[in-house]
Amino acid sequence: MLTKGDNRHYFRMMVNAEVKLMINDPEAGRVLDGICRDLSASGMSVDVDEPLEMGTLIRVRLESANASVPPLDASAKVMRCSQESEDSYQLGLAFMDLN
Repeated sequence: MLTKGDNRHYFRMMVNAEVKLMINDPEAGRVLDGICRDLSASGMSVDVDEPLEMGTLIRVRLESANASVPPLDASAKVMRCSQESEDSYQLGLAFMDLN
């Protein structure tokens, strides 16, 4: 399902897929598992179980369900982090570079 709202420049596609977030910090070396909720040409919304600070740079990997479509591999920046419940956070990520 595609939606257009909030005066955004790109359509968002509703997704419910596992995504890996690798924090771009050599000391942290952390990988978070998340669920991609929506995806557009400029970014994505991801549910995670711990907060990330705004401005954090990460690498995003979203596998494809179709063997003929390559996985999404992108550098992104955390633009928003909102607490949804006691142990659930929603990240707004802006793509910096698509690989």
